[in-house]
Amino acid sequence: MKLHSVGSVPEDDSARTEPTRAAVTPQILQQDVFHRMIALERKRTERSRKPFLLMLLDAGGGLPSARVQSLLGEVLGSLTVTTRETDMVGWYATGLVVGVMFTEIAIDRGSSIVSTMMNRVSDVLRKNLSLEQFNHIKLSFHLFPENWDHQGPDRPSNPTLYPDLETREKSTRTMRVVKRSMDIGGSLLGLLILSPVFLAVALAVKLTSKGPVFFRQRRVGQYGKSFTFLKFRSMYVNNDASQHKEYVRRLIAGQAPRQVASGGGSGIYKLNNDQRITPVGKLIRRTSMDELPQFFNVLIGDMSLVGPRPPIPYEVEAYDIWHRRRLLEAKPGITGLWQIHGRSRVDFDEMVRLDLRYAKSLSPWLDVKILLQTPRAVVAGDGAC
Repeated sequence: MKLHSVGSVPEDDSARTEPTRAAVTPQILQQDVFHRMIALERKRTERSRKPFLLMLLDAGGGLPSARVQSLLGEVLGSLTVTTRETDMVGWYATGLVVGVMFTEIAIDRGSSIVSTMMNRVSDVLRKNLSLEQFNHIKLSFHLFPENWDHQGPDRPSNPTLYPDLETREKSTRTMRVVKRSMDIGGSLLGLLILSPVFLAVALAVKLTSKGPVFFRQRRVGQYGKSFTFLKFRSMYVNNDASQHKEYVRRLIAGQAPRQVASGGGSGIYKLNNDQRITPVGKLIRRTSMDELPQFFNVLIGDMSLVGPRPPIPYEVEAYDIWHRRRLLEAKPGITGLWQIHGRSRVDFDEMVRLDLRYAKSLSPWLDVKILLQTPRAVVAGDGAC
């Protein structure tokens, strides 16, 4: 039998209630229902902060379909000694892979819950299955929330825990092809029409301060995958980012005060009078001209014209669990609902809610409306500093 685990959380073996042996095989939820239950359990974990463990049992291995279903039925019957009434069983892949969700795992110090469940389930299977049956079973364990290690951010988020997103992508494939076509056409058109502005900004940056014309930075894209983010350089080189890191941490935690904006009003959630910014940098930031090189990011597919803004890795490290959804449900973009609904005048939680609202309502027509409203927001300078 093959074993594989993803993620771990320390837990005392006594943290789970000792189960009692059941006499019947648990009811298996249909695939679409089980996928929805995984999504629902993720949201529940975001609120309760109690992790859940998804165990997948794959008895495929080239066996006939009828034999697979029979074997999985025997396996589930034997696993009733490890499950509770609050745990859920369903088809992860109909007729091929069964999933068991162990919900509301209590965190405590001690042995790893993944290792504990591996040992416990393996013991149950060995006692109830023949050696041939046992050798056909492949087990994998997936813990939510995952540990996002952005010291090595090239590891995308574990897609196994998000089958509903994969289903949604398949159902909206045509719309996504249209969106990608708009991105390619729009970025090429933008690069062509704005080429004189590109040249003027590049010369202004180069002639007024030492350093490269372009600022390159590692950002976190969809599913946690990193990419090189381009902007016109608006800061002095070799600056200290510690002040910004601390401000971002407080902003995401809801502890950052509003700063006085140049246009008055209720203030903005942004560092004001940042000494790292050059005089030219202040101008191109206020007019958003520093963002123009991101058309190249859109053209190569790292970004979209419309979507959530891509965060810096140290921003993601400060995220609450539910904030991560903005990186999972849509590709990052140059503009979005946040830019046309107040920009830095809204707090971080509201920005995330706007990103999630956009992802839920994703359509080419919505992208067109946002793109048409963006110039007005840029000219108004609402939320800029």
